[in-house]
Amino acid sequence: MFKLENTEIPYLPVLPRRPLPIVIIGAGGIVNDAHLPAYRKAGFEVVGITNRTRARAEKLAAAWSIPHVYDSVADAVAHAPADAVYDITIMPEQFVETLNQLPDGAGVLIQKPMGDYFWQSQEILEVCRRKNLVAAINCQLRFAPYVAAAREMLRQGLIGELYDMEVRVTLETPWELFPHVMVHPRLEIQYHSIHYIDLIRSFLGEPNRVLAKTLRHPAKALSSSRSTILFDYGDTMHTVINTNHDHSFGPENQESFIKWEGTKGAIKARMGLLMNYPHGMPDKFEYCIMHEGEKPVWHTVALEGSWFPDAFMGTMGSLMRYKNGETDILPTSVKDVIKTMAVVEAAYASSDGKQ
Repeated sequence: MFKLENTEIPYLPVLPRRPLPIVIIGAGGIVNDAHLPAYRKAGFEVVGITNRTRARAEKLAAAWSIPHVYDSVADAVAHAPADAVYDITIMPEQFVETLNQLPDGAGVLIQKPMGDYFWQSQEILEVCRRKNLVAAINCQLRFAPYVAAAREMLRQGLIGELYDMEVRVTLETPWELFPHVMVHPRLEIQYHSIHYIDLIRSFLGEPNRVLAKTLRHPAKALSSSRSTILFDYGDTMHTVINTNHDHSFGPENQESFIKWEGTKGAIKARMGLLMNYPHGMPDKFEYCIMHEGEKPVWHTVALEGSWFPDAFMGTMGSLMRYKNGETDILPTSVKDVIKTMAVVEAAYASSDGKQ
């Protein structure tokens, strides 16, 4: 935490008093880059891993000292501890089949998005309800340190009434690093801006409506790489997402930030992870609190951690705490995130001229 205006601002994720053993289903790059580093940092035990291509699971197991590699989901379930939580990191079209194989009542963290289309989201929700799974979606941006700090400052009223929230991303994204994702017919919103849609919902709730347009680059085969999404939250709240993944003109004018403006002050957080990806740049957390008769002054706070891997401690930690009965709140539950998927679907409908 840090101190501001004589008050403390906690922002690090609250970890479970009793961590539960983790079984990972899937062995893609995100597991190596974010899940496993986060779990090691948090002190969570990964007891086993499985993947359709066993060699990939064996490689990660060797690199991260995971004791068991399973041949299949069924094999993993058969040998997992009774209180294990399952971390599903496969592609969305495999979610329903995989969830059906988990023990009834199990804890499960499902990689976002919650399906590629809203009908898939509904299927996933139905399976989780039928099997009584304690299920959450890995919408981890909610737990990034700069987001948690901003949320606490807003909760304490330090910047007054929020009236403007903006996300802007202008940079060059190397989509070729994600070969299974870059070919998707709903690339930009479904696999990138969904982070920001979910984030905005976590601050503001459900919008009255959404206006959106997602666009392709004339010289690229990608289905989309730029989007503008405008949210209707009434007559005073301005909320917009602007993304441009085609800015290939050097770092000088790249941008990657979230900004909150209120009646008493403002907060701006640079998401350094996305810039010069995958190497990234440092995050930056700034705030300005207005005092009557004084000129506005911006202050910078060095926060511990970043989106990757630290926010992943938050999503898994919140699932474990809920499963343990340490909290009655599961922030990214499937019941909540299906509302994010409904907004995503509305954005596509708007972009296609269907609303």
